[in-house]
Amino acid sequence: MNRISRKTLKKLVGKFKNKKVLVVGDLMIDEYIWGKVSRISPEAPIPVVEVQKEDSKPGGAANVILNLVSLGAKVFAAGVTGRDDNAKRLNAYLKKVKVNTSAVVADKTRPTTVKTRVIAHHQQVVRIDKEHKADISAATARNIIRKVSKIIKKIDAIIFSDYDKGLLTGCLVDGIMNMSKGMIVTVDPKPGNVGIFRDVTLISPNKKEASEAAGIQITNEEDVLSASKILKDITNSQAILITRGEEGMSLYEDGRIRSVPTVAREVFDVTGAGDTVISVVTLALASGSTFDEAAVLSNIAAGVVVAEVGVVTLNPKELEAAVDERH
Repeated sequence: MNRISRKTLKKLVGKFKNKKVLVVGDLMIDEYIWGKVSRISPEAPIPVVEVQKEDSKPGGAANVILNLVSLGAKVFAAGVTGRDDNAKRLNAYLKKVKVNTSAVVADKTRPTTVKTRVIAHHQQVVRIDKEHKADISAATARNIIRKVSKIIKKIDAIIFSDYDKGLLTGCLVDGIMNMSKGMIVTVDPKPGNVGIFRDVTLISPNKKEASEAAGIQITNEEDVLSASKILKDITNSQAILITRGEEGMSLYEDGRIRSVPTVAREVFDVTGAGDTVISVVTLALASGSTFDEAAVLSNIAAGVVVAEVGVVTLNPKELEAAVDERH
């Protein structure tokens, strides 16, 4: 990949402000319970966690939203919650950071997705998932599409953020894609759903997801090229960006594969890195970048967040500083 100047990348970051992005995806809450273990339960051979601290924040597609907000974008959310107290918590948080939630639909037949992690002595003891993974009904999909139709003319780009919780059905994706002609549309897909995302601008699976979606084990550069060609055939996406952890990224476009070496100094936690990548790629493309420029900039952003523990978001100044330091 040809060297891209720092000036070009920082100029792109400067264009992020007020870009309008619609995030269509599985909204959820991430809860954290921190404590300590000093004994085993007399009721069963399991540790007893004495709770010291509790915290919660938006998760899943809502973390993509937080990344975009932090980078200066104006964000519109489309998705489904339950009709419960957790939905009120999630909506209140999103509105607090000025996210437009007019296309978020409450469905009384399913709970708001909540993932609760119990952590003791810096190790996760157990995770408890409260969710309903069945596909949303056709009526709910039509309701979301109708609400999106009222805001679509304001949008610069769309992100489909897929956590495989039942929101992104063929009906919903087709309905939104029919309204998005000529727009930047990016996807962070789960393997089983790749086929519903046709004719998008870019899809960005990680290596494991790309392997599963393409049906081949990725062990070398030749496999990356083969998987990319298969994903191109399945989706007809303009570009495929495969994130590969410590191996960096691979960008497939126009029949060619380009490598983007990692810039991470150290990798402590990859949690949320994919959300950062899809956010930065989308804002870059919406700001007029090439695919190469978007890949390089998102790779720099990912290199920052994996060096921190937990889910991390970047602001424009931090991303510009990372461009100066790591590029």
